[in-house]
Amino acid sequence: MAKVVGIGPNPALDQHLALVREVVPRTPQGCEECLITGTPWLHLRLCLTCGHVGCCDSSPMKHASKHAHAVRHPIARSFEPGETWRWCYVHQAYV
Repeated sequence: MAKVVGIGPNPALDQHLALVREVVPRTPQGCEECLITGTPWLHLRLCLTCGHVGCCDSSPMKHASKHAHAVRHPIARSFEPGETWRWCYVHQAYV
């Protein structure tokens, strides 16, 4: 089970949360890379640093996770209707 982080001082996590911005989804219709390749996805994640929309780790290509690690944008949120949770890819925890 994933842990929840964000209670109490945590300088590393604070550094990651400082990267969160007001973003506009670059491809609100789906995963940016999967739309190009025609690959299916299961759920979507929105990068809270740049607005990249990528597929979740349960999807075949895991583009959201790959994006987070490749460009060092650690925090994403669910891009599913009705969901507002956020995830730190570095800490592997909800924030």
